[in-house]
Formats: sequence, C-alpha cells, structure tokens
Amino acid sequence: MPEHLKPYDVLETRFADLHSIKHAQSVLYWDEAVLMSAGGGAARRESLAALATLAHRSLTAPELGDLLDAAEANVEGLNDWQRANLRAMQRLHQRAAGIPEALVQATQIANARCQQIWRTARPADDWMSISQPLAEVVALARENAAALGEALALEPYDALLDTYEKGATTKNVTPIFEDLKTFLPGLIDRVLGEQGNVLGSLEGPFSARDQRRLGEEMMRSLGFDFARGRLDVSHHPFCGGVPDDTRITTRFDDNDFLESFMAVLHETGHALYQQGLPSQWRKQPVGGSLGAAVHESQSLFIEMQIGRSYEFMAFATPSIRRHLSASDGGKAWTAEEIYARAIRVRPDYIRVGADELTYPLHVILRFELEQLLIAGDLGASEIPDAWNDAMTRYLGVSTEGNFADGCMQDVHWFSGLFGYFPTYTLGALMAAQWFAAASASIPDIEAKTEEGNFGPIVAWLRHQIHGQGRLKTAHELLTDVTGEPLNPDYFKKHLQRRYLD
Repeated sequence: MPEHLKPYDVLETRFADLHSIKHAQSVLYWDEAVLMSAGGGAARRESLAALATLAHRSLTAPELGDLLDAAEANVEGLNDWQRANLRAMQRLHQRAAGIPEALVQATQIANARCQQIWRTARPADDWMSISQPLAEVVALARENAAALGEALALEPYDALLDTYEKGATTKNVTPIFEDLKTFLPGLIDRVLGEQGNVLGSLEGPFSARDQRRLGEEMMRSLGFDFARGRLDVSHHPFCGGVPDDTRITTRFDDNDFLESFMAVLHETGHALYQQGLPSQWRKQPVGGSLGAAVHESQSLFIEMQIGRSYEFMAFATPSIRRHLSASDGGKAWTAEEIYARAIRVRPDYIRVGADELTYPLHVILRFELEQLLIAGDLGASEIPDAWNDAMTRYLGVSTEGNFADGCMQDVHWFSGLFGYFPTYTLGALMAAQWFAAASASIPDIEAKTEEGNFGPIVAWLRHQIHGQGRLKTAHELLTDVTGEPLNPDYFKKHLQRRYLD
C-alpha cells in the first residue's frame, strides 16, 4: 500500500473495482433474459460463475480483512458517509467469508442452469424437466443457509432473509404476516361483496408495439431517464443494472394491457430508486439501495400508491386511448372504467398480476413454503402438492395439475432467490407509510397526480429515500421520515380507504 494512502482510501479503490464486476454481472443477466440465444446457456453459466468467483475472492482476500481492521482503528477521521460505507464493506466481507469459494461457484452454475431451463419449461407446463434441477438448487441453498447461519450466528433461513433485508428474521416477520392473515380474508370478502360488476377486461388484442409505446410514455412522465436506461421484454419483469445503466423489462399480454402497464409502473419505481441513488457514492457500498424491502417499497409506491389511484388513471386514460385506440373495438374507455378494472379484487393464480388485497397472501404462502424447503421438511418434488394446498387454503384457488400458473410461475426459486419473497409485503407496508408522509408534505398530491405533475413527488422520494443510499438502516430511515418504525396500520387503512370508503 502506498504510504500516502490510508487504509480506508485503499478500500474505496477495491470496492469501486468490485462495483464494476457487479455491473458486468448484471448486464450478463439482463442479456441472458432478453437477448441471448438458447445455445449460449452453458457458456453464459461459466462466465457468470467466473465473475461470481472473482467477486468472492476480492471480498475474502486476507489483506481485505486487514484493511478493514486498520480502517476501523482509525474511524475517528472518517465522516458519516465514510463510516456508513465502512460498515457496509464489513457486512459484505463477513457474509462472503462465511461461504466457501467452491460453494459459490457450484451455486452460480446450478442457479443459472435451472433458470435457463425454467424459461422453456414454464410455457410448456413441464414440471418434470425442472424438478431435478430445482432439487439441486434447493440443496445448494440449504448449504449456503447453513454456512451463512454459522458465520452470522443466525438460523439458516434467517441468514437468507438477512441477505435481502438486514435484520429481518422469522421471529419479527411472522407476527406481521399472521396479523395480515387474520385481517385480509374478512376485508376481501367484504370487498368482493360490494364491488359489484366490474369490467371483465378491456377488449383487445393489443399489439406489443402499442403497449410498449404506452409504457415508455408513462416512464418518461414519471421521470425515468432514458439516457441512462431502457425498457425491454423478458419472461419475468425485473429491474437490473446500475444507476447509470438501468435495465427494466416487462412482458405483454395481447388480451390484457393492464398486466404490462402495471408491471412497467412497478419496475419504473425500482428504476427511479436506482437512478436516484447518491451520485457521489455510486461505486461504493454505501451508495447502494437500502435492502430489498425498501427497494420494493419504491416500486409499490409508484405502482400501488400512485399508479392504481383514480387520479393516476384520470391522467393516464387519454394516453391509453391514444396508444390503444386501434384495438379498442370502438369503445371509448373512461377513467372510471379503467380504474375499476385496475382495482378489481379477484383471488387468482398469478402473484405479479394480483390485486393489493390478495397479493400479501401469495407472498405469505411462499414465505411459509420456503422455510420448509430450507429446513429440509419439504422436498423439491413435493412443492406442487404443497403449493396447491396453500393456494386452496389462502385464496380458494386450486393449482392441481397446473404447474405453469402454480409453483412454476415465479423465477425466484429457480434462480436460487430464497428469502426474497417476504420483502414484497414488507415493501407494501413501507410504501403505505411513505405515502402517508409524502401526502403530509405535499398536501395537493392527488391533484398533482391527476395533472401528471410527478416532479414534486419524485423530488420528495429523491430527498427522503433515494439519495440516502445506505447512510442509515431501514429502521432508522423509516422512523426519521415517517416519525415511527414500521406500522402495518398504514397499509390496512390504505386498503380500507381505496376499496371500501
């Protein structure tokens, strides 16, 4: 180490290099999902495994631990952002050190292979072709959970939860979900009894080209920067890349444009967060997003709190009619009709298209099943039956024999993302709480939404959340911005206002 460089300065250089590796990984993931030919799968798995191994070696190098210790010993000379950055570096190092390199490589290859098979198996409703690859992914997830749990002094599944939401455990998540399991069924029954006849569908077919143009117009209206990002098509909508190279995807249904429309709003919420992260810390851990729950809260703030409001539909209806007029069968849709369709409550198979009331139940059943999977109490081959049982109990919908719309619908488990699902509902709770705070700061937020004037709303998000990076913990940030820690009552009151009042 050059004499003029302090340990912390060397660490910043090393983690800037690691950021570049992560950027390369994200673009390879995006390319695989959007553009890569089927024959490139094996080569892509090798490249992704090589990058994952390189990143792991960088995080576990003995000299990195020495640098972290030396920087910690001289922490008095660091400002608040640098101290938070050092804490984030230490967390990454500690977690990586708990996983053997061989396990990192094996996991990357198995996850990539399983995800590639899933892309063709799901449309074909072919459970048999994916069952064994998924069993391998589950087995490796158990190994990772055990290793991380030992390193972090956590239960195995909690170690996976902590990957996506620092500090989250089954002990503090389960009571929240049990409360929702008690609250939601009665509310769903009331809404189903009162919503009356809802427009079944907005007649199509709608071309992918027209839907894409509509989606891009909404993205621009909300503030997405197309100079630093793009919209594409994939089997499962996602947001990837880095702040200055943000990639989002959607998928199109020729007969229901609202599925893609809402998916675009959801991913745009992710993208606005990503593009709004603190520019001066872009290549450092402290400049990253503050966990998956906060990330999901930003997507759900845009999709649910803003996007499914009547005011947003009043703003969007002229654009919807303009872009899709060639396929509307001569029907001049009103904002009221589109809004009624957008907030229709209907227990159904698919999580990503679920309404706000039934969506948490989709998440809870996955949370419960993946705990059983990681504990070894549920085998991969038993997932379809367990899934059908949970769907029948929670949503009154049977998926027996329907793998594509049942246990194969989400890419998460097939790419090894165990522990992520709870963050969707935690994010929904946060989104309602953020929105209450935003409404107090922007009293005319509904009028601005109907005007399509989203600048003040996004500016509030940028200042309060996006620009904070990882300076604080999620608990600290939520408390500072809203005046209290996570409180599910905001979500409950939001649902009652929108669907009953």
